[in-house]
Amino acid sequence: MSGTEVRGTGVGGDESRGSAVTVRVPAKVNVQLAVGAARPDGFHDLANVFLAVGLHDEITVTPADELRVTCAGPDAHQVPLDTTNLAARAAVALARRHGIEPRVHIHIDKDIPVAGGMAGGSADGAGALLACDALWSLGSSQAELLAICAELGSDVPFSLLGGAALGVGRGERLTALEVGGTFHWVFAVADGGLSTPAVYAEFDRLNAAAEVPAPTADPALLAALSTGDATALAATLTNDLQPAALSLRPSLATTLATGMAAGALASLVSGSGPTTAFLTKDERSAAKVADALLTSANCRTARVTSSPAPGARVVS
Repeated sequence: MSGTEVRGTGVGGDESRGSAVTVRVPAKVNVQLAVGAARPDGFHDLANVFLAVGLHDEITVTPADELRVTCAGPDAHQVPLDTTNLAARAAVALARRHGIEPRVHIHIDKDIPVAGGMAGGSADGAGALLACDALWSLGSSQAELLAICAELGSDVPFSLLGGAALGVGRGERLTALEVGGTFHWVFAVADGGLSTPAVYAEFDRLNAAAEVPAPTADPALLAALSTGDATALAATLTNDLQPAALSLRPSLATTLATGMAAGALASLVSGSGPTTAFLTKDERSAAKVADALLTSANCRTARVTSSPAPGARVVS
């Protein structure tokens, strides 16, 4: 696919080696997102249970005269193509650690919804980091890459790791979790996006008069993941940002109700939204829910997939 090209900061050097590296990296759903009160630094402590799902972006990096980013795919026009893009920032951060110049062309084949609460930008950052590490033959350890991911953003480390994990702190400190089976999902993609900072600000406004408890992972949810029990998982799905997302985008309530009426076991806003997630009993039920969502005109599109999915990995 082709996309509009915007050049970033020109850099010199001859450190780029090899011809091209492509990395595939998954989207995520937060099966639990427990949010604490705002910290002095403006962030919130989280108990964030991530589950990687089978929607992916592919990041291809090739040697270039200067750092540049291109993008193609659904909603590619919404993706920043300058050095604010997390993929570009990842390349710069990795190069800086090794005293080299990030002379690389980063191309993003976009399939994860943009600004949809599924960590598409974070996925691109993790994918570019792994791809550049391979292109430049750096051989960084996973721990080294995860440290850079944590500097880039709260969701970026999980995009590298994949599978399932509990994230604490801002969500960047991860503990891998066992998943005992396959879970089937439908994701309803809304028109337009929601700003994550705006959703957190609305969370703070809605809870201004409340004592927000310290976030903790739900043992029943972790047990449901480990046994692969979709019904048990459905009973424990929570997202503390959902009221804020619904406050900013009230129409999402109709989408959630439509999916439940079509037979979903549970529904929730994915992360900060506006994508909504529906857990179903099996693949057949997922197809039924997706059809209902598509015919309702309550969403732009509906995607059927499953979890868990592996994290960022080199595919060519």
